[in-house]
Amino acid sequence: MRNIVKSARIAVSGLVTLSIFVPALAHADTLDAQMDCKSDGHSFISPLLVSGEIEVKPMRVEPNSINAFRVKKGVHLTAFDYRVYAVIGYQKDDPLFEVGNGEPIADSAYGVIVIGPTEDVEDRVHQAGGTAVVHRVNPLVTAIICKQ
Repeated sequence: MRNIVKSARIAVSGLVTLSIFVPALAHADTLDAQMDCKSDGHSFISPLLVSGEIEVKPMRVEPNSINAFRVKKGVHLTAFDYRVYAVIGYQKDDPLFEVGNGEPIADSAYGVIVIGPTEDVEDRVHQAGGTAVVHRVNPLVTAIICKQ
C-alpha cells in the first residue's frame, strides 16, 4: 500500500510540474506587431535569426531578391492568428540577404508566409488595421508583405 501511495504522489508531483511548463512550451510567438509595415527587412529578420527562431540560410531566394527563411522545427510563430511557415525579407546592400538574378522587389521588404486561405488572411489583416499586401501563393498558403 505504501508503494501505491508513493507512486501516486510522484505521479501527481510530475503532473503539477508538467502543468507549469507545458503552457510555456505551447506558447506561440506572434509577429502581428512587427507586421505594421513601419520597419525594414533587416529589422524584421535580424531578431528572428538572433533568437534562433528561423534558419540562418534562406531556403529560397526569389529572382526579385526576396529571401525565404524557414521557421525552425519546434518553433511556433503566428501572424494574425495564422501559423507562419516562413518569414521573408530583403534589404538592399545588406549582407544578411542574398541577391536574386532579377530586379529587386524594393530597397526593403519583409513579411511572412502563412498557412491559411487568402481571403480569410486578408480579412484578418485589415480587421487588425494592417496595411500589408496579401498575396495568394496557393489555395491554403498566403503571403503577407510589407515593402518600402
